[in-house]
Amino acid sequence: MVDVATMAPRKAEGDASAPLLELRGICKTFPGVRALDDVSFPIWPGEIHMLCGENGAGKSSLMKVLCGAYVADEGELFHHGEKVEIKSTLDARKFGIAVIFQEFSLVPYLSVAQNIYLGREFPGKIPGTIDRQKIRSEARRVLGMIGSDIDIDAPVHTLGVAQQQIVEIAKALSQNARILVMDEPTSALSDTETEHLFGMMRRLKAAGVAIVYISHRMAEVFLLGDRITILRDGKKVATVLPDETTPGDLVQKMVGRKVDAIHRRGANIKAGEVALDVKGLTGPSGISDIHLNVRAGEIVGLCGLVGSGRTEVARAIFGADRVTAGEVTFFAKRFTGGPDEATRRGVALIPESRKAQGLALIRSVGDNIVVAALDRLFPSHVFHPGKASKVAQAMIKKLRISTPSARRAVQVLSGGNQQKVVIGKWLTADARLFIFDEPTRGIDVGAKAEIFALMYDLVENGAAILMISSELSEIVNVCDRAYVMREGIIAGELSRERLNEENILQLGMHHE
Repeated sequence: MVDVATMAPRKAEGDASAPLLELRGICKTFPGVRALDDVSFPIWPGEIHMLCGENGAGKSSLMKVLCGAYVADEGELFHHGEKVEIKSTLDARKFGIAVIFQEFSLVPYLSVAQNIYLGREFPGKIPGTIDRQKIRSEARRVLGMIGSDIDIDAPVHTLGVAQQQIVEIAKALSQNARILVMDEPTSALSDTETEHLFGMMRRLKAAGVAIVYISHRMAEVFLLGDRITILRDGKKVATVLPDETTPGDLVQKMVGRKVDAIHRRGANIKAGEVALDVKGLTGPSGISDIHLNVRAGEIVGLCGLVGSGRTEVARAIFGADRVTAGEVTFFAKRFTGGPDEATRRGVALIPESRKAQGLALIRSVGDNIVVAALDRLFPSHVFHPGKASKVAQAMIKKLRISTPSARRAVQVLSGGNQQKVVIGKWLTADARLFIFDEPTRGIDVGAKAEIFALMYDLVENGAAILMISSELSEIVNVCDRAYVMREGIIAGELSRERLNEENILQLGMHHE
């Protein structure tokens, strides 16, 4: 039998006599966790190699070994057949390795151009100075490669998530990488931006660049991949060719069990009282005259193209962004406060950016789980560590959060497990109205199934959910009805009968 894990890719443009880079028997252990266990992984020039697996399967750890952020405990690395050592990011850069992480590594108060060339600035004519004009012109050129016209002088903190993702991609491309590792690069991109990215990847592939691409989107895996490797529990399960497998087979290999990837919501919906009523909401964030409502027992979608104002609506409802007109009512009582008051009223916001807005990264899993419920758990304002630990452990078990203990720092968990901690925080606070902003962004199919099952359980027990998602299939299959946004306004509402991807796109993309 031919071993597809080691054979040269069918479409490779480079020298197939030896891999561009090869990892052999890589192991990495953290306290209580075997992150990588005897993983061997060849990377060939001119290949797009898809890397799949659940959150916590070892994908991120493997990436960090590749880029020098982690040093493997055991195993060897070979570059063009010669044994090498990668002990730092500088070593990785020397071998032409660049990584685009799912969680951004940008400096918020530097400009787009400064971020792209940070640490690699062009020297000026006078010794000790920087050629700022060249930095700006090169930044503009690199952004043009992926069809972006982002303002190169804009501070990064003023950009949305999708634009920050584009800056990360440009930063990696500016390094003239020969091995480009991409972790869920399209998770926050629009369809147009995604097409530009795919076109750029194909050009890089044709030039002999090797691309390792991590994705939970099966359409991307089969559209782009020359070869697919599956990790589970830190071990390599299999390497297969796209035309010799199916999405169902991949999912089963990833999770070790059969998973319903459709997540179709049942039709027997019993809507109760109005939990959220928004009338004429307008604000400086760009939203205008927003009207919507959500009833107990419902999952209502809020969708539209990236940049249409979905997140801005969620933040305004929660009191995180200022509004200039309109009113918000929670459970028949008008709301005019901020996030602390919204929390006391039983409202939860699971934000789009979990690291920046949903978690205290340096605190433990347990601390994050109980933080929003301190007043409820300890009405006397006396903190009892034993009670807090018991509550946290129960939530960890309920949500199947993969952590060796409640004392583990939340910043070291995988993205999917971090998202579960955010959700657990609000469950502990006994929220009744949940605003989920991109709840499955960067989360594997197994964790998605668990989160959707949790959402169904919430509404069946009387909660109300407003769900934002860029995945139209999620809106169609999970929601009971949906509002479609376009350029800061509600372009229309779709009932369950009319809720399909075609109608969403017609509303979201139509211009008068």
